[in-house]
Amino acid sequence: MTTSGISRRGALRMFGIGALGVAGAGVLGACVPSGANTSSNGGDTKAKNFDFTSWSLNEEAAKPALEKIIAAWEEDQKSKIRAVSYPYNEYLSQLTLKLSGGETTGAVHLDISWLAAVAQMGKLADLGSVAAKGGYTDVARGSGEYDGTQYGLPWNTGSIGVIANSALLQKAGIKQHPTTIEEFEGALRELKGIGGGVVPYAAATKVAQLKDIFPWMQTFGCKLLDGEKVTIGDDASVDAVTWYKKLHDAKLIAADVDRFDARALFGQGKAAFYDDAIVGKGVTAAQSEDKALADAMQPMPRPVLRPGDTPQALLWGGVIAIVKGEGQDAATEFALHTTTDPATTADYFASNAMPPSTTAGLADPKVADDEFTTEWTAKITRTATGSPFWQFAQNAQIEEAVAKQVQAVLVGTSKPKDAMKQAGEEVAALIKR
Repeated sequence: MTTSGISRRGALRMFGIGALGVAGAGVLGACVPSGANTSSNGGDTKAKNFDFTSWSLNEEAAKPALEKIIAAWEEDQKSKIRAVSYPYNEYLSQLTLKLSGGETTGAVHLDISWLAAVAQMGKLADLGSVAAKGGYTDVARGSGEYDGTQYGLPWNTGSIGVIANSALLQKAGIKQHPTTIEEFEGALRELKGIGGGVVPYAAATKVAQLKDIFPWMQTFGCKLLDGEKVTIGDDASVDAVTWYKKLHDAKLIAADVDRFDARALFGQGKAAFYDDAIVGKGVTAAQSEDKALADAMQPMPRPVLRPGDTPQALLWGGVIAIVKGEGQDAATEFALHTTTDPATTADYFASNAMPPSTTAGLADPKVADDEFTTEWTAKITRTATGSPFWQFAQNAQIEEAVAKQVQAVLVGTSKPKDAMKQAGEEVAALIKR
């Protein structure tokens, strides 16, 4: 990614926090859990005690496994970790306020899509020398980089790709996963022919999830961003949206579908393909009454425009970054241990199916024996890339601007060429803010 030159104020704008929000950080500070450290982020870098901030500590399913990691570290190192957490939907805004005020120290868990905006605040340590000895996969290590600097140690690395229902494919007489756009469209038409209310491809068609159009645009050859030039509006992006509209009009995809709707349709046996993160298998299968569904779920590389093209997928996962200052050294060692120790990463995977980020972790029998995870890593994550718009503080607004234009095409209020031209202009204006 390239440096976007966004100021701290610009980064805060991403989270809906202007100057007033920063000034009011003391008020929001009342929401900080009781274990939070409210000292500045200066201090003794060699202090044994430090904070660890993670949204997973606020989630019932993930919390026990993470508390186990923390307890084991404390016992082994004779130190104390102050656990800090905020709900996921509030996490980034709260963390940004605390970092801006010098009130967050130690290790912080970050979604990879947030790394660039947080790194631009100038609070994170360079972890390049540490990452070099971690044994991370190339894709995982890259997920923790911004502007040539390693700001995060990759914890769990996966991707968002296509999941197929092999039972429905078999019912439709489809023996192999389609590999090209032409084959994929043909398969969707075959699936529609089996009837029963099946939506062949439960693609995103609601604005909230229509950022899923980006990998399809890239499949058709749109770079999205070429250097500093927004390329949405080029022939490739128009072709992609025209194709999406064709699927919509032929009822090969359905109106008003988001990720939750897609999971529900797939779980009911009413969809043959849908897009999800690697953990989608566990979530969708758990919600389904069909106990055989999990065995029918298969990872499928996104079909390509021409044979030999690289399948597109969006990188997905989390990293642990380190705040410069108090407890920096111990927090760094904790982050390295948590993300690379074979027993720790294997146990964490066993508890929540979050794939490790190291070669050794992926080779552990607990992980390697999980066929779905192994295939997903090899077929989808291997070629996954981050969004070129993650580097901008206005990323969420960029995604929404494009999504609204794509939806306008789907409902027939705009033509693909006009909509993509408008989307490109709006994105360019947002980036220049």
